[in-house]
Amino acid sequence: MSKKKKTYILVLDKDDPEKELDFEIEFQLSLTPAQRYRIMDKLVRDGLEFIRKRGYQNTPAVVTR
Repeated sequence: MSKKKKTYILVLDKDDPEKELDFEIEFQLSLTPAQRYRIMDKLVRDGLEFIRKRGYQNTPAVVTR
């Protein structure tokens, strides 16, 4: 049995930050808290995996003698 997922796509003729923000807020409000946490968790995991694969470098430290 597969779950039905809605696809949300914003189509604009030109850049409009207000419409983009309204769209994002409406989308986030349509999700349950559990869905929002799942998305946030996936973003964090993907970000950490990206850093691990790309060889995240530490900031060079200043060493005094």
